[in-house]
Amino acid sequence: MVVNLDRLFANRTKLLKSSEIRELLKLTHAPGIISFAGGLPNPQAFPVEVINKCIDKVFDEHILRALQYGTTEGLPLLRGALAERMKQRKGMDCEMHDIIITNGAQQALTLVAFCFLNPGDTYISSKPTYLAAIQSFAAFEANCESIPLNAKGMDIDSLRRNLKRLHNTGVVPKFIYTVPTFQNPAGVLMSLDRRKELLEIASDYDLIIIEDDPYGEIFFEGEEIPSIKSMDTKGRVVYISTFSKILAPGFRLGWIIASEEIINKFALAKQSMDLCSNVFSQYVAYEYINGGYLDLQLEKIRALYKNKRNIMLESIEEYFPREVKWTIPQGGMFLWITLPKSIDARLMFKRALEKKVAYVIGDAFHPDGKGHNTMRLNFSYSEDDVIEEGIKRLAEVIQEEMEGPYEEESHVADGV
Repeated sequence: MVVNLDRLFANRTKLLKSSEIRELLKLTHAPGIISFAGGLPNPQAFPVEVINKCIDKVFDEHILRALQYGTTEGLPLLRGALAERMKQRKGMDCEMHDIIITNGAQQALTLVAFCFLNPGDTYISSKPTYLAAIQSFAAFEANCESIPLNAKGMDIDSLRRNLKRLHNTGVVPKFIYTVPTFQNPAGVLMSLDRRKELLEIASDYDLIIIEDDPYGEIFFEGEEIPSIKSMDTKGRVVYISTFSKILAPGFRLGWIIASEEIINKFALAKQSMDLCSNVFSQYVAYEYINGGYLDLQLEKIRALYKNKRNIMLESIEEYFPREVKWTIPQGGMFLWITLPKSIDARLMFKRALEKKVAYVIGDAFHPDGKGHNTMRLNFSYSEDDVIEEGIKRLAEVIQEEMEGPYEEESHVADGV
């Protein structure tokens, strides 16, 4: 038996950290807990009957191929259907060969890290930003230059200043990572002007942009803003999306749209990971798109989540102390809370659990470890009749925290 495994593990394994959200979710399974912590789609949004029809069609028409190995790039039928949809719905100039199918968007982020990041490399992201992206890039020993986020997206002036500073010190970032549409965790929608400016900056500094777009189809109001990829004429944008929010997360299917050179590199990297994504799931996803079910289901998802968002916002307006600030997302699954600077959301979490309500601490989404007076709330998962009660409980926790001193020193930072 090997006694000292530490000496055998690769150095990069020391950088692996358990997801803050996953750990928190373990605590929120206790009876009576109202949890706004998970980033979970609502089961009511799963098109169960439609999936059953799609599976029947797969069995009738494709079953032997669906049970076989597939190509690393993914099922041609699905890639073709996605390319057509991206052209029609998103205005992207892409063909089947510009797309690779992945095991969810998370594998797409791992492929980005695998192919672009050497130990010590620098990438750019907003703060706050998607936690699992931070984890993926940190596992490849990369450094993050974090740029403040505000109501219109990444702060472009700050981005310019920081890029100039990095350039003057000889640091050349590899890419800019962004979730421009209904961002996780803040729910912010990047304006069209900022998207254009971001593309210009990437061109000026010869960077690529990783555009992560899991929520772009889940909009409630306002005009749909073009994706950054749809404005890309030089192959500078790597676009990532997923079926997890528009079909079901259990299928573990995502996709990447990028230039041929990048897709080829991703395919080589993916071969070393899993050879190919689940072929049966890909056939189901193809029938879901080809049968015209996706757009019908999206209407149901948007209506469902908009109602839940409204209930949460109305409850926050009624119960939260006036010193608290929050975002008003036009789509997606999350909103962002900024507490008074005297409050540390991490220290407050224990008190929240005692009140049987849960959230995700905001500093988990900050690559620089700041944002201690912030939190993320998910409105998509909870039942309508418990959202108000959960917000009421959380308001009581915040009020108590505002009135009482901490037992230890608080570390706070500004949020969105």
